[in-house]
Amino acid sequence: MEREISVCPKLEKAFKILGKKWNGLIIEVLLIGKTHFSTISSAIPELSDRMLSARLRELEEMGIVERLVDTGYPVQVSYRLTKMGKGIKPILDEVHRWANKWYADEVPEKK
Repeated sequence: MEREISVCPKLEKAFKILGKKWNGLIIEVLLIGKTHFSTISSAIPELSDRMLSARLRELEEMGIVERLVDTGYPVQVSYRLTKMGKGIKPILDEVHRWANKWYADEVPEKK
């Protein structure tokens, strides 16, 4: 008799967020606190500004990132994690531990 296996829809949703290219790295940068677009862009040079804009918009729609607009002169836009977004930190900490254990011998490429 074969057992029926199903995937938890909430886990599936979490993997769709964290598994989407660049999202984990963007969240990692935002863990430092309120951050400007240019800081995120500089921290992830392989990520185009157009893609960064799209990912930030998606993360904002999901309730993970908050976009802040300072209407002074000049107008300044920054981003920060919401409470939901900050809740991802322990997950990323575990991924760091896992990566350090299993990829310890790999040296990052120099460009």
